[in-house]
Amino acid sequence: MSLARILSAIIAIAIALAMIVLGGWYFTIGLGIIIFLGQLEYFRLVRSKGIAPAAKTTLVLSQLLLITAAVAPNLTDAVFPLAGGLICFYLLFQPKLATIADISTSILGLFYGSYLPSYWVRLRVGFTQEMPPLQASLDGIHLPLMGYWPQSWLNLNSFPEALKVTFLAFGCIWAADIGAYVVGKFFGKIKLSKISPKKTVEGALFGILGSLVVADLGAWYLDWPNWGISGLLLGVLIGIVSLLGDLTESMMKRDAGVKDSGQLIPGHGGILDRTDSYVFTAPLVYYYVTLFLPFLSAI
Repeated sequence: MSLARILSAIIAIAIALAMIVLGGWYFTIGLGIIIFLGQLEYFRLVRSKGIAPAAKTTLVLSQLLLITAAVAPNLTDAVFPLAGGLICFYLLFQPKLATIADISTSILGLFYGSYLPSYWVRLRVGFTQEMPPLQASLDGIHLPLMGYWPQSWLNLNSFPEALKVTFLAFGCIWAADIGAYVVGKFFGKIKLSKISPKKTVEGALFGILGSLVVADLGAWYLDWPNWGISGLLLGVLIGIVSLLGDLTESMMKRDAGVKDSGQLIPGHGGILDRTDSYVFTAPLVYYYVTLFLPFLSAI
């Protein structure tokens, strides 16, 4: 592993941790920048196929989705189809007749590039608005722009529920990525998929195992109902879905004929190369916590 790869990974993790802890508009704006850069890479992949998506319109509407997720999370699902409709209407009035590919890749850019990641905002920022019993802890320093900073890092129970759940979700993804990378690199023998030749079955299994261990420990610490089962299930789901997210982005790159989505992050490639595991995981974690856990508590 190159020094550039290690240093860029450390910087990326530090930025991610700061965003998660601060929450509020710090998290939303940070994620908005990541989404903007990721969508630029996505639309470059699309254009390499000779497709002309409504890139600028999609970029603007994507940021609107994030803002909605922060200030009125319940309306995010309503804004998404309206934004998709506006994209289609925009393409109607282009000098060149839009194709099905132009429309579909634009909508995919909105769905994959913004709507799915917006669930991270709903989880970290809008979570307490949608779940009144889980209000943010008052035991902390409340910063401008809805920011939060713990008064004590030793008392993790004083952290807002949204912060703890977001930390757990990110920890599972990191454990899955590290487990898959290390075991796959040094012990992997069986190829997992032609889509991504470097991935192995051994790496995938240990990635899922790493996610499972972190999730079970987190479920125990957070005192979730039937924590052994609820943690195990969440860990397995995150491990599988993060892997499938990685393969999905690899499939798009393979179709576009490129190795990396970009060169923004030294040693890692582009934004999409580093965030593909988080895209489909966001709604999974959100609905697991807001729908499945309350159901599990009731039975």
